[in-house]
Amino acid sequence: MATASSTLANMTIPVDGAATNLLMPKLQFRFRVNFLNFGTSAGKGIELTKQVIDCSRPNITFQEITMPIYNSTMYLSGRHQWQPMTINLRDDAQGNVAKAVGAQLQKQLDMAEQASAAAGVDYKFETTIEILDGGNGLSAPVVLETWDLVGCFVQVANYNTLNYGTNDVVTIALTIRFDNAVQYAGPVAGSIEGGVGGAIGRTIGKIAGSTGTNTGVSG
Repeated sequence: MATASSTLANMTIPVDGAATNLLMPKLQFRFRVNFLNFGTSAGKGIELTKQVIDCSRPNITFQEITMPIYNSTMYLSGRHQWQPMTINLRDDAQGNVAKAVGAQLQKQLDMAEQASAAAGVDYKFETTIEILDGGNGLSAPVVLETWDLVGCFVQVANYNTLNYGTNDVVTIALTIRFDNAVQYAGPVAGSIEGGVGGAIGRTIGKIAGSTGTNTGVSG
């Protein structure tokens, strides 16, 4: 007779030749965002981490190359572009978050003097988004996945609104533009095998028409 626990193995989609146990999902509310070289004080990045409300994960878009040919149209993958990420922060009563955001904006452009940074290295920072397993206290959290975003700068800083009619906290919304992202299976020092940025080997086929054989468009 089946037991209550043994029936859990059947609570999934049946697939021939595969284990039937349902995989544990990653949970949206178990995450941590770290900021490296954000603003002018290293310690302020920790304050930002503790005040995060929500953030988006990286999104990537590949531009399209259109090739009209005879009776048809073919498409190739063109240049890629990482989309900006958004992050919402609680603005604390001591002003730690506002000061850190203001310091980063000042690094990008001194508003009072109207003096710009000389180069991107002078103001760009690094952001890591870590998905955690729920551990805390004596049981240190395990990092299940990390997105490492490099070449970051604040594209939009929205200090949002004040309102007598709500009980909501004051927030600051940031839109962050970044140059590249790498996905790790675990912490940044861990493996990136199978994730974005992992080494899978470059596929190099024959150039179409080079041998007189119909090999298709290789790009």
